[in-house]
Amino acid sequence: MTMTNITRLPRCFVLLGSSLLLFAGMAWSADDKDNSDIDKRLDASTRVLTEIMGTPDKAIPDKVMNDARCIAVVPSMVKIAIGFGGSHGKGVATCRTAEGRWSAPAPITITGGSWGLQLGGQAVDLVMVVMNEQGMQHLLSSKFKLGADASAAAGPVGRDAAADTDWKLKAEVLTYSRARGVFAGIDLNGSAITQDKDETRLLYGKFVPFQEILDGKVHAKASSEPFLEAVRKYSGQSKEHARND
Repeated sequence: MTMTNITRLPRCFVLLGSSLLLFAGMAWSADDKDNSDIDKRLDASTRVLTEIMGTPDKAIPDKVMNDARCIAVVPSMVKIAIGFGGSHGKGVATCRTAEGRWSAPAPITITGGSWGLQLGGQAVDLVMVVMNEQGMQHLLSSKFKLGADASAAAGPVGRDAAADTDWKLKAEVLTYSRARGVFAGIDLNGSAITQDKDETRLLYGKFVPFQEILDGKVHAKASSEPFLEAVRKYSGQSKEHARND
C-alpha cells in the first residue's frame, strides 16, 4: 500500500463517520417529530372534549357520557380529504375497564364513509361514544365498520337532553361532529375504525394490541393524563370518586 493510499484512509473514515452521524441525526429528529405529533393529538383531543362539553346547551348529554362504555375523539388538526371515500382522520380512544376506570388511550384511525362530503371537506372534530357491551367488543376487535359491524346513529345534543329517547336502544355507537363552531350529531355509517399501529408504537415504545390497552392492562403515559382527566370529569367518574372519598 502506497503512502498516498495510507493518508487517504483516515479521510475516508472521517467522511463515512460524518455521513453516519448525519443520518442518525435525521432519524432522531424524525422520531422527536413523530412523538411530538402524538402528544399534540392527545392535547387536541383534550381541548376538543373540554370545549364541546363546556357549552351545556350544545354538549353531549350527561346521560350519554355517564353511560358511555368507550369514548373516541378525532381532533381537527387532521385535514379531511373529500371524494371517493377518501376521508381520513386520526385520534384516540379509551374504554371503561372492569374496575370502572378509564383505560390508557389507544391511537385510532377513521377512514372512508361520506362524512367528509357532508361537511364540505373542511377540518372537523369527531367524537364517538360507544354505548353498550356489544359496541365495546366491536371496538376491541381493533377494526370494524360503522353501520355494518356496529350500528351507529347521530347522537342527541344538549346537556340535559330527554332521557326517554330511544337512541340507546337503537345504536351501539353515537357519533358527533363539530365544524366551524357548530356541534351536531353526524352520520358516520360506512366509516372504518382501526388501531393506528404506528402511533401505538410511538406512544408506548412498542406495539401493544388494541384490546390489551383498552382492557386497562397498560399504564397511561404522563402525556395522556390531561385527556383522561377530561374524560373522567365529563363521564361523571370524578363525581363518583369524590363521593366515595
